[in-house]
Amino acid sequence: MSKKITIKDIAKAANVSVTTVSFVLNDKGEKKGISKEVIEKVFRISNEMNFKPNMIASSLRTGKTRSIGLIVEDISNQFFSELARVIEREAIDLNYRVFYCSTGGNDERAIELVNSLLQANVDGFIITPTENMKSTIDRLLELQSPVVLVDRYFEGQEVSHVVLDNFEGAATATHYFLNKGFKKIAFVTNSSQLIQMNLRKQGYITALKEANLYDDAAILDLEYHITEDERIEKISQFLSSNTQIDAVLFSANYLLLAGLQSFRKLQLKIPIDKAVISFDDHDSFRLHSPSITVLAQPIEEMGKKSVRLLMEQMSEGINYKIIKEKKKGVLIIRESV
Repeated sequence: MSKKITIKDIAKAANVSVTTVSFVLNDKGEKKGISKEVIEKVFRISNEMNFKPNMIASSLRTGKTRSIGLIVEDISNQFFSELARVIEREAIDLNYRVFYCSTGGNDERAIELVNSLLQANVDGFIITPTENMKSTIDRLLELQSPVVLVDRYFEGQEVSHVVLDNFEGAATATHYFLNKGFKKIAFVTNSSQLIQMNLRKQGYITALKEANLYDDAAILDLEYHITEDERIEKISQFLSSNTQIDAVLFSANYLLLAGLQSFRKLQLKIPIDKAVISFDDHDSFRLHSPSITVLAQPIEEMGKKSVRLLMEQMSEGINYKIIKEKKKGVLIIRESV
């Protein structure tokens, strides 16, 4: 029987330390300042010596733990907590347990969570990826680890995903404002490169360009990693310096939560002074007076579908079909427009 290859063997063959090999194989080479040549050399030697990530993969396939790793952006955000609830309920029905983790939108934390869950030998992953997580997802695919992305994905990456039709959702919300006679429609979003935020922005822009009402000064791009107080302050400044705005589309529920506080601060009344629509529902939006119109995601469908796709991958192994699913959102009309 051939001897099991360890990272010590790779370190020796590559003439580097065990720590260096460990950093490289855990996608931390660049961050730790390891040169490109060394990173490539370690990967090449680990492949030649057949130290394959698929040693882990085979243990994943045989040593089933009946567990799923669920990695979302922020479990305290109502959209993600409801999604997690659906996923957990579906998984429990199939006799699987779910490990929840939140990335907080932090790439490094996301990579660490994937590594921890791999060590915990989970049978598959459902992931809401962070902005720079593409290579980590690639690595899971190389490991033949079942993975489904939910809420967002990377263009050109061949991986199953379940997402909202974000372009259509933003266009629908913007058209609703236009049909109600609003002409100066603002868009408050975060400045990430995440595809779902980009598509929401494109849907808004396209609808306004078709109506010859587009003005790029009506878009507020906020950093994702700022405090709630900073968000409130920036939204307040934006509304104060663009007094002609008569309606605002918020690209996420946490942005509207900050927006509502900005409105209060500026003593603006909804919908008299400004009409409002937000992506993603929230309990407080129903209770708010006036209640808030939202473009809600079909969370129930998305959660069920992502579990189903993951189970198909886990049962069919490498023969599974990649499915890219786009779900339509629902405009829930309330009193804020």
